[in-house]
Amino acid sequence: MQAYDAQTLVLCALAEGPLHGYAVNAAIERLVGQKLGPGSLYGALTRLEAKQLIEPADDAGSQPRQRPVRLTPQGRQLLEQELRSMAKVAAAGLAGLRGNPA
Repeated sequence: MQAYDAQTLVLCALAEGPLHGYAVNAAIERLVGQKLGPGSLYGALTRLEAKQLIEPADDAGSQPRQRPVRLTPQGRQLLEQELRSMAKVAAAGLAGLRGNPA
């Protein structure tokens, strides 16, 4: 697996709406071709919630692995900033590879 940041992958998976842990991992697999390990996935979910970048999508009191979560407005804003920055870096790198510095 390429060196993707687990937290960024989780935020990307949640960009279209609330998901529970298994569905987040399925979305990540569609995105990058591999799933995160359980420790990486649930560790990222825990850290993102502690940073108030994601929040429970309902008050059903589900088990942590079945509880849907969603992006907070702060999480959505941070994800957009990170993706724009990554796109800028990718464009510069690709241009350099083609011999056309950005």
